Order: sequence, then C-alpha cells, then structure tokens
Amino acid sequence: MLGEISGLTNLYPLLIGAMLFGYLMGSVPYGLIITRLAGQGDIRNIGSGNIGTTNVLRTGKKSLAVITLLCDVLKGTVAVIIAKELDPQNAQVLGLIAGLGAFLGHLFPLWLKFKGGKGVATYIGVLLGLYWQLALIFMAIWLCVAFITRYSSLSALVASLLTPFILWVFNQYQTAEMMAVLSLLLWLKHHENIARLVKGTEGKIGSKG
Repeated sequence: MLGEISGLTNLYPLLIGAMLFGYLMGSVPYGLIITRLAGQGDIRNIGSGNIGTTNVLRTGKKSLAVITLLCDVLKGTVAVIIAKELDPQNAQVLGLIAGLGAFLGHLFPLWLKFKGGKGVATYIGVLLGLYWQLALIFMAIWLCVAFITRYSSLSALVASLLTPFILWVFNQYQTAEMMAVLSLLLWLKHHENIARLVKGTEGKIGSKG
C-alpha cells in the first residue's frame, strides 16, 4: 500500500482530502451527543467513561446503545464509500486512507480534546466499506466470543487480531496491511481493558457502571 501511494504524486491533494474528510466524519462523538439529547447526561461520567456503545449500554437504555452503534459504524462506512467516489480509478487507495482517517477521528476527536472511543464500531464500519464480507466475519467472531465470555473488550480484541490474517488469506493484501494498523491502534486503546481482563475485574456486557 505504501509503495503505491508513493507513486501517486498527482493524487496527493485527493489523498489529503480523503484523510481529512475521514477524520472529520470519524470524530463526531455520537455516543456523547445521543445520550445528552436523551437526558442521560455526560456518558463519560459513568462506567468506563468511554463514549462507545458498550458504555452507553450501561445507562440501561438499549435503544441508545443501538443508535450509537449504528452511527459509529456508519461514519466509517460512509467515509470510505464517499472517498472511493472521488476517483474511481484509485478508489481502493482513497478508501483505505479515508478509513484510516475515520478510525483516527473516532479515537482522537478534535471536539473532545483528542480523547475519544476505542474504535470497535468504526473498525467494523471501515471494513464494511472496504470488504464487507470480512465485516460479517468480524461480527460473527465477536458474537461467538461475547456469547461465551460476555466480555465485549475480549470479543473485539480477538476479532481484530484475526481480521488482518483472514484478509491476507483472501488475497486482500492492501486492506490487510491497513487493518493491521487499525488493529494495533485498537489494542493500544484497550490497554486498560487488557489489564482488567488479566486481573479478572473487567466489566461484562450488560453490567451497569
């Protein structure tokens, strides 16, 4: 992927535009906005303090969690799809860059002093835009692990770890490289969850803050 980008000098303006567009799309903190509009206050003051779906679920409002999940997924998907339309001949590269931007925007949103979510839903959304079959596989792995363990974080960690390898098996080499970077970032953002999983103190799905 990096080799191809370096040879696309004439695409630099589009690449920069795709990255910025993706970042702005990804940086919208839907979990915070939705819970505030619903009268639940600041989601960062309960549970893990995260603005993502799992913490929104700890408000006891499943509908808010579902809406947050959909919005966080779609911002990744929409960013990739729109970026691809900027130049159909280089759609894959532009989609990858926009997807990376959307993921970084969710993790480090400008509006929240760069303190965002952990990226699982947006990770899925980016996959949907790039290679939807793998998004379905990711969700299947997530559901299996979640059903067995009831740990949302562990489910995401396992699914994101396997995703780049599965993409590589399917000969989606560029997408595998980019998703490996996203997986690494996702694991780094889950460092506290990993520590709690090791200690046995991680909160389970459905538990309130």
